Amino acid sequence: MAPLVPSQNEIANFARRVLVTAAPALIHSHLWPRNDDLKVRGAQGVTLGVIAAYVVIIALLWNIPYVRYVLWPFKMLVIAFHEFSHAITACCTGGRIESISLDPHEGGVTHMRGGWSALTLPAGYLGSSIIGMLLTFCGFDIVASKVASIVLGVCFLLTLWWGKKDWLTILTILISVGFLVGFWFVAHAEPLRFYVLFIGVMSSLYSVWDICDDLIFRKVNSSDASQFAKRYGGSSQCWGVIWSIISILFMAVGIIAGIAAFPETWAQQEKDSQGFAPTM
Repeated sequence: MAPLVPSQNEIANFARRVLVTAAPALIHSHLWPRNDDLKVRGAQGVTLGVIAAYVVIIALLWNIPYVRYVLWPFKMLVIAFHEFSHAITACCTGGRIESISLDPHEGGVTHMRGGWSALTLPAGYLGSSIIGMLLTFCGFDIVASKVASIVLGVCFLLTLWWGKKDWLTILTILISVGFLVGFWFVAHAEPLRFYVLFIGVMSSLYSVWDICDDLIFRKVNSSDASQFAKRYGGSSQCWGVIWSIISILFMAVGIIAGIAAFPETWAQQEKDSQGFAPTM
């Protein structure tokens, strides 16, 4: 059984393959893929169908009483992304993280000192949307999903360090990492691709639905958008709508980039996966 961590050569070859495939499409079309690059092929058609199914399933489960608890573990996971985005942005703008905690009632909080609030406040929603965009992009390819799972593992470890005193944070992260590792060993990590894709779609749409819950239906005064409006003007609903639109655009970019970058067939993806940190 080979180790899960790929070698530097494997990572370099994967990065080269993405650049060779996607870069010409972006450069020759002035940073936008040509129609030929966006032709949906067999594997991509299945991926788009799965994304559409995920959107419908998540929307239904989100609003059906009692049944909505099926999404609870994934909600906690994307909340972890949300809080991680607050934390990493605070660190990058001179702040200090004291702790991260997840609440059983589907909430979370990041205690920090310092940092630039103009960036740290919207970073939760926009950061998790960027993560969702990248995971959606990687969900179009098995090898890309393997790379994404490694990056996710690093992010989880950082979140676990900041939230090491919160049992729910620890449990959520350990279960998520367990799925990531487990799917590596099934059918050359093909299920990993759909798991990464689901997390990407969930993370992208969670920002939109959570903003709607907080600002339109529940009108929670302590939301990030409310705090941002108090400090920098405007209304919380206005900022919430703007952040929601940006989140949807991020997801669209991830889908378009995935179509342009990964035209390989199922057979080619499986072959590439067997050559990149193989596990079976």
